[in-house]
Amino acid sequence: MKNKYTNVIIIIVIAVILLIVFGNSMFIKIEATQRGVIFRQFTTGLDKENVYQPGFHIIAPWNDMHIFNVAEQKIDETMDVLDRNGLSINIEITVRFAPYPDRVGYLYEAFKLDYVSLLVGPEIRSAVRQVAGRYSAEEIYSTKRSEVEQKIIEEAGRKLRDNNIDMKALLIRSINLPPDIRAAIENKLKQEQEALAYKFRLDKENSEAERKRIAAEGEARANKIINSSLTSELLTMRGIEATLKLGESPNAKVVIVGGGRNGLPIILNTEK
Repeated sequence: MKNKYTNVIIIIVIAVILLIVFGNSMFIKIEATQRGVIFRQFTTGLDKENVYQPGFHIIAPWNDMHIFNVAEQKIDETMDVLDRNGLSINIEITVRFAPYPDRVGYLYEAFKLDYVSLLVGPEIRSAVRQVAGRYSAEEIYSTKRSEVEQKIIEEAGRKLRDNNIDMKALLIRSINLPPDIRAAIENKLKQEQEALAYKFRLDKENSEAERKRIAAEGEARANKIINSSLTSELLTMRGIEATLKLGESPNAKVVIVGGGRNGLPIILNTEK
């Protein structure tokens, strides 16, 4: 009996020692913004398909759990690039991205946990340089900035997506040119804006002149139509109609029929 208790105590002591030594390797806590992928070094190796979800997990102490942050992340890049004319341009960009949660096993297989420095940064820099080389400094700085930004997003986003990274957004924060080039571009843009403003004023004045011409022609045609329709018979008829209406008025009047020009009535107001 004594030996039996001794064996139990020995087993308990060994278990406690194992828990103390291997506890950190056996008990794994995965946060809400994390995912885990396990490496079984003595059996199946890296398990790419089964991604461990947030929560508490127990694994064999000889296995390794690699934990990925799958929340949206951000990196800032500053680089010198060449435009299509060989002019050096300094560009500052910000990229937001996140791993696809159900693909972290494949991401670990290719880049381990260093995917930001091994994958995201290099692919972004490569895409920026390639796209910038298709445009002039003036286009990148002013006229086609949004187009350049969109092209970088398309090309870098496709490469990252192929490697299990979702690029959320890319923003060009600033574009820095040599002072003389920048001044020349800004002066050219100012002149173009002034030319556009002058053209707008001319177009507005021409439109107003055309409007007045059309209005004058319309008024002239209307007067011509009216004059051609005002015959003496029509005027006499209108005068008779007006006389009849005046005769119905309660105001005291004297109407002399046929006393006016062309036989129209003369109306005398007898009120004092």
